[in-house]
Amino acid sequence: MNETAQSKPEFRNINAFTDLTTYRLPPAGWVSILHRVSGVLMFLLLPFIIWMFDTSVSSEISFAKFKAAMSVGIGVYPGWFIKLTLLALIWAYLHHLFAGLRHLYMDATHSVSREFGRLSAVWTLGLSLGLTVLLGAKLFGLY
Repeated sequence: MNETAQSKPEFRNINAFTDLTTYRLPPAGWVSILHRVSGVLMFLLLPFIIWMFDTSVSSEISFAKFKAAMSVGIGVYPGWFIKLTLLALIWAYLHHLFAGLRHLYMDATHSVSREFGRLSAVWTLGLSLGLTVLLGAKLFGLY
């Protein structure tokens, strides 16, 4: 056996019980997983999105109910929970948008280097989280 064959890294499957605590996922991996999570979250919250849109544009009275739901709540769900759900929806939309634009750019320009993948993933995470914090502050009335 030659020396180069022995110096190559060994790739193996990850054991969920022993390896996950020490495994470091690169930023591009986080973006990929969170892109799927944000898509599922937006799909699951679609009835809530439709209700929000319908309630906010039907009439002035229904819009007042919609605004009141943010502070008083809806049924058994308190207002802070509704706002937290909206914040999750805001993050899901922003992350899915930026990750999708990242993928479209990489497909259009064939920019698939490791460095570009890492840098664009960091920018995607930073933009989506930064704008979520900014819009969340507005949602919770901090400005």
